Amino acid sequence: MAMRRLRVYTGPDLSQPKVAVLEQPSEKSVRISLGEVLPLLADAVVSNRTWLTDFKDDEISISSDLHDVLLAYRHYRRPGA
Repeated sequence: MAMRRLRVYTGPDLSQPKVAVLEQPSEKSVRISLGEVLPLLADAVVSNRTWLTDFKDDEISISSDLHDVLLAYRHYRRPGA
């Protein structure tokens, strides 16, 4: 029987680029809840909508706690984690 080894989360990978935090949203920005955006984006990804590629390089602003959760999720989602 193979022994399972536990891995300890040591924090986010520091080699990843830092995310810039915007102090003031630009005049062209719109505030919307994540609950409104996620279902639409998830459907667009599942449907493989080509317009998603038009926005792939756009930057978004998220809260620092959501950013921390996403980094942890990315770390645990890796194969073998």
